[in-house]
Amino acid sequence: MKTRITEMFGIEHPIIQGGMHYVGFAEMAAAVSNAGGLGIITALTQGTPEKLANEIARCKDMTDKPIGVNLTFLPTVNAPDYPGLVRTIIEGGVKIVETAGNNPAQVLPFFKDAGVKVIHKCTSVRHSLKAQSIGCDAVSVDGFECGGHPGEDDIPNMILLPRAADELEIPFVASGGQADARSLVASLAMGADGINMGTRFIATKEAPVHENVKKAIVAASELDTRLVMRPLRNTERVMTNDAVEELLEIEKQKGDDLKFEDIIEQVAGVYPRIMTEGDMDAGAWSCGMVAGLINDIPTCKELIDGIMADADKIIRQRLAGFIDA
Repeated sequence: MKTRITEMFGIEHPIIQGGMHYVGFAEMAAAVSNAGGLGIITALTQGTPEKLANEIARCKDMTDKPIGVNLTFLPTVNAPDYPGLVRTIIEGGVKIVETAGNNPAQVLPFFKDAGVKVIHKCTSVRHSLKAQSIGCDAVSVDGFECGGHPGEDDIPNMILLPRAADELEIPFVASGGQADARSLVASLAMGADGINMGTRFIATKEAPVHENVKKAIVAASELDTRLVMRPLRNTERVMTNDAVEELLEIEKQKGDDLKFEDIIEQVAGVYPRIMTEGDMDAGAWSCGMVAGLINDIPTCKELIDGIMADADKIIRQRLAGFIDA
């Protein structure tokens, strides 16, 4: 299948693995890229330029296919060495970067000069148009269903994707609610040039996370995510657990007086305990509603091959069958 995204990134299938904290290691990215998609290393999980350089090198030892790096720009007091991380990505020979969070305008000239393609994660049409205007090569349009940060507009992909298609000139991929061939074909029909999958890729054999995490996703239904930090306008969709329900109770009690410090125990620094140690009640961790569509733990190749084969059947048989000869 050829789309503007496969052509731009030099990949076989229009499937991107989103950048995920404590999931986007070399093993994950290489497995997805080797299966014909685009695997992505998460820079902030590594934290320092030195560690990121090592992770990029490890990944390149595992695959000769294109890989990307996710670089998320967070408003924080103790900011990571962003200039160093940008240099490391360029010097490591990575040609695709997924930016997220704050506006990436300040780093775009460096990436452009090095021939790096930039795809920016957006949760609205207006942010997508801004990304296009500052020179991003593509955008990932994240609907309200997505795990992690869905923005504050609450627009689901059945509306957001066609709106993006109406307005954008650059290619975009659909993110949020993407799990199978139905997701891919529907997203293509609504104007996207591919899909970005996060939660679905955590539930794969190669995902370098604790088995408890994978089992939790398989066991979950579409009703098992919660929205936290809404009062702080930093909304995050997470898998429910004891810590999350406690967090929601604190938010309810504090009301308009809520401060980040009130919930820091449930949200700060919990990812290693969850993803590495498998402590599923340690705190809030990003998970999409798409968990309700995930019922197995395949290899990345099995997953991607299955999606592409089933997409072909849907397009050639089911959809074509609706049209009179």
